Amino acid sequence: MATPRNPSDDDADRVFQLQEQVDQLKEAVTSHAVVDQAIGMVVALGRVSPDQGWAVLKEVSQHTNIKLRNVAELILVWGRSGSMPPEIRAELEDALDRHGPTQIPGSTAD
Repeated sequence: MATPRNPSDDDADRVFQLQEQVDQLKEAVTSHAVVDQAIGMVVALGRVSPDQGWAVLKEVSQHTNIKLRNVAELILVWGRSGSMPPEIRAELEDALDRHGPTQIPGSTAD
Protein backbone atom coordinates (compact mmCIF):
# COMPACT_ATOMS: atom_id res chain seq x y z
CA MET A 1 0.00 0.00 0.00
CA ALA A 2 1.28 3.48 -0.89
CA THR A 3 2.15 5.88 1.86
CA PRO A 4 -0.27 8.81 1.95
CA ARG A 5 1.31 12.13 1.02
CA ASN A 6 1.43 14.88 3.52
CA PRO A 7 -0.57 17.95 2.37
CA SER A 8 2.45 20.12 3.14
CA ASP A 9 4.42 18.10 0.54
CA ASP A 10 1.78 19.02 -2.04
CA ASP A 11 2.03 22.67 -0.99
CA ALA A 12 5.82 22.59 -1.30
CA ASP A 13 5.56 21.04 -4.78
CA ARG A 14 3.07 23.71 -5.82
CA VAL A 15 5.28 26.52 -4.48
CA PHE A 16 8.23 25.07 -6.40
CA GLN A 17 6.18 24.88 -9.61
CA LEU A 18 4.95 28.45 -9.18
CA GLN A 19 8.49 29.70 -8.54
CA GLU A 20 9.66 28.03 -11.76
CA GLN A 21 6.83 29.73 -13.66
CA VAL A 22 7.72 33.11 -12.14
CA ASP A 23 11.37 32.63 -13.13
CA GLN A 24 10.34 31.71 -16.69
CA LEU A 25 8.09 34.76 -16.93
CA LYS A 26 10.86 37.05 -15.67
CA GLU A 27 13.20 35.62 -18.31
CA ALA A 28 10.57 36.08 -21.02
CA VAL A 29 9.97 39.71 -20.06
CA THR A 30 13.70 40.44 -20.09
CA SER A 31 14.16 38.65 -23.40
CA HIS A 32 11.22 40.50 -24.93
CA ALA A 33 12.68 43.86 -23.88
CA VAL A 34 16.07 43.03 -25.41
CA VAL A 35 14.46 41.93 -28.67
CA ASP A 36 12.21 45.02 -28.78
CA GLN A 37 15.21 47.30 -28.26
CA ALA A 38 17.15 45.56 -31.03
CA ILE A 39 14.16 45.86 -33.37
CA GLY A 40 14.10 49.57 -32.57
CA MET A 41 17.75 49.89 -33.55
CA VAL A 42 17.20 47.98 -36.79
CA VAL A 43 14.15 50.15 -37.57
CA ALA A 44 16.03 53.39 -36.93
CA LEU A 45 19.31 52.51 -38.59
CA GLY A 46 17.95 50.41 -41.43
CA ARG A 47 14.94 52.63 -42.11
CA VAL A 48 12.55 49.70 -42.11
CA SER A 49 9.17 49.11 -40.50
CA PRO A 50 8.92 47.32 -37.14
CA ASP A 51 7.61 44.20 -38.92
CA GLN A 52 10.59 44.31 -41.27
CA GLY A 53 12.90 44.83 -38.28
CA TRP A 54 11.47 41.68 -36.69
CA ALA A 55 11.94 39.78 -39.97
CA VAL A 56 15.55 41.00 -40.19
CA LEU A 57 16.32 39.75 -36.67
CA LYS A 58 14.71 36.38 -37.38
CA GLU A 59 16.69 35.97 -40.60
CA VAL A 60 19.99 36.88 -38.96
CA SER A 61 19.22 34.38 -36.20
CA GLN A 62 18.33 31.63 -38.66
CA HIS A 63 21.25 32.23 -41.03
CA THR A 64 23.83 32.35 -38.22
CA ASN A 65 22.25 29.61 -36.10
CA ILE A 66 22.34 31.95 -33.10
CA LYS A 67 19.31 32.35 -30.83
CA LEU A 68 17.28 35.43 -31.63
CA ARG A 69 17.74 36.87 -28.16
CA ASN A 70 21.53 36.53 -28.51
CA VAL A 71 21.45 38.25 -31.91
CA ALA A 72 19.42 41.03 -30.31
CA GLU A 73 21.98 41.34 -27.49
CA LEU A 74 24.83 41.57 -30.04
CA ILE A 75 22.98 44.35 -31.85
CA LEU A 76 22.53 46.25 -28.58
CA VAL A 77 26.23 45.83 -27.78
CA TRP A 78 26.99 47.14 -31.27
CA GLY A 79 24.85 50.19 -30.53
CA ARG A 80 26.88 50.92 -27.39
CA SER A 81 30.37 49.96 -28.56
CA GLY A 82 30.29 50.07 -32.34
CA SER A 83 31.67 46.54 -32.60
CA MET A 84 29.88 43.52 -34.00
CA PRO A 85 31.13 40.08 -35.02
CA PRO A 86 31.78 40.16 -38.79
CA GLU A 87 29.46 37.22 -39.54
CA ILE A 88 26.58 38.93 -37.73
CA ARG A 89 27.28 42.20 -39.50
CA ALA A 90 27.33 40.48 -42.90
CA GLU A 91 24.04 38.69 -42.22
CA LEU A 92 22.48 41.89 -40.88
CA GLU A 93 23.51 43.77 -44.02
CA ASP A 94 22.16 40.99 -46.24
CA ALA A 95 18.85 40.89 -44.37
CA LEU A 96 18.51 44.68 -44.55
CA ASP A 97 19.26 44.54 -48.27
CA ARG A 98 16.32 42.17 -48.60
CA HIS A 99 13.99 44.25 -46.43
CA GLY A 100 15.17 47.83 -46.49
CA PRO A 101 16.51 50.63 -48.62
CA THR A 102 19.90 51.28 -47.00
CA GLN A 103 23.13 49.79 -45.73
CA ILE A 104 24.21 49.84 -42.11
CA PRO A 105 25.81 53.20 -41.33
CA GLY A 106 29.58 52.94 -41.43
CA SER A 107 29.67 49.88 -43.65
CA THR A 108 31.85 49.89 -46.73
CA ALA A 109 30.17 50.51 -50.05
CA ASP A 110 30.65 47.95 -52.80
